[in-house]
Amino acid sequence: MSGIFYMTKEGYEKLAEEVKYLKTVKRQEVAKAIAEAREKGDLSENAEYHAAKEEQGHLEAKIAEMETKLASARIMDESKLDASKAGILSTVEVLNKKLNKKMSFTLVSEAEANLKENKLSVTSPIGKALFGKSVGDIATAQTPAGAMEFEILKISI
Repeated sequence: MSGIFYMTKEGYEKLAEEVKYLKTVKRQEVAKAIAEAREKGDLSENAEYHAAKEEQGHLEAKIAEMETKLASARIMDESKLDASKAGILSTVEVLNKKLNKKMSFTLVSEAEANLKENKLSVTSPIGKALFGKSVGDIATAQTPAGAMEFEILKISI
């Protein structure tokens, strides 16, 4: 995982808070679970100990990945963004041609993507299709469900 991650200030702060939580609270919980399992005797046949050690490995890998994102993050200045083309932090209102339904997406970095909040990663199939398009353009996204066409109705920051 390398490269630059463009993020909003809020997204950066949220990621930093999550790293802080994992490093302080979650690490302590996992260390306590390992200590408790260790007290139960023979480690070679102790499933609880092995599960806790595995969880520790996953936790440390997640922390390392998130710290890498933070280290290479660039916070976007919304005042310098161009609303004439869909780009990172743009909110794009589209018409799904197949469903004849209006939809709205905000294009964000991979780290901030959240489908429940209609935040699409610019590296997702739909995000890639919308990126760089202008109002009136047709964007075609190749998704697992097949090709989807979107007409760009409005772009805002």
